[in-house]
Amino acid sequence: MKNKAKIIIPFVLLFVVSMVEAQQIQMPQASPAAQISQKVGLTDVSVEYSRPSMKGRKIFGELVPFGQVWRTGANAATLLTFSTPVIIEGNELPAGTYALYSIPDKNLWTFIISSNTKLWGAVGYDQADDVMRFMVKPGKTGQRYETMEINFVDMTDTGASLAIKWENTRVKFRIETEVDEIVMGQIKELVIDQEPQNPGLYYQAANYYFTNNKDMDLAYDWITKSVDDDPKYWTMHLKAKIELALGKKKEAKESAQKSMDMAREAKNPDYVGLNERLIRSIR
Repeated sequence: MKNKAKIIIPFVLLFVVSMVEAQQIQMPQASPAAQISQKVGLTDVSVEYSRPSMKGRKIFGELVPFGQVWRTGANAATLLTFSTPVIIEGNELPAGTYALYSIPDKNLWTFIISSNTKLWGAVGYDQADDVMRFMVKPGKTGQRYETMEINFVDMTDTGASLAIKWENTRVKFRIETEVDEIVMGQIKELVIDQEPQNPGLYYQAANYYFTNNKDMDLAYDWITKSVDDDPKYWTMHLKAKIELALGKKKEAKESAQKSMDMAREAKNPDYVGLNERLIRSIR
């Protein structure tokens, strides 16, 4: 019995200690973690960061000193992830995950893209890990941001700006992605090099050519094939716009009217309005 007690007592003590260590009080974080993601062109971009708050403090120039490397957030370093290669402020960056650091100053910020994603904040930061550096001018916000915020603004088909706002300061930098080469490669493979049976492919190719002001005659040929095979109010509307771009005003009016009639039948007021405005614009 004594031998059994000698075995059981240490086990019980270890269990009790483990239970005490496991017990923790859950409470809100001072700088809660956040993650945002955005499809930019054909690229998935995500940002992981922690959001500090002012809490009555002066931020830039005091809490965040000018001229020193900052984690661009709180806690661990802010992370950027890109699913494809991108161009940041004119600098090429391969796909991957990177740490985002910055050096704030009154009139000019230096941003740093680092390959070291394992640091706690800027502790242990080494310039040898820099993948790139670039500078941008900060601006003033129209409102005060109590809590630091990062979001995507100025969206286009191929790019977006990443904006950082805190206190009364806003600073942003441009991210551009490769789209045209990828889309044109798909159009060549699926439409130009073969005769697809799917009218939707002709519509997609025609729409891309029209939107990007490419070969309108070829776009017209494709949209005509799509409409002849499977007319829809949205494909007929695109045909009207391409006809107008080619100077075919009479045909454009007829196509827009057909599209509007089809949209009314489908109870789609948006396309009814689009066609009404298109018809009014033809003179």
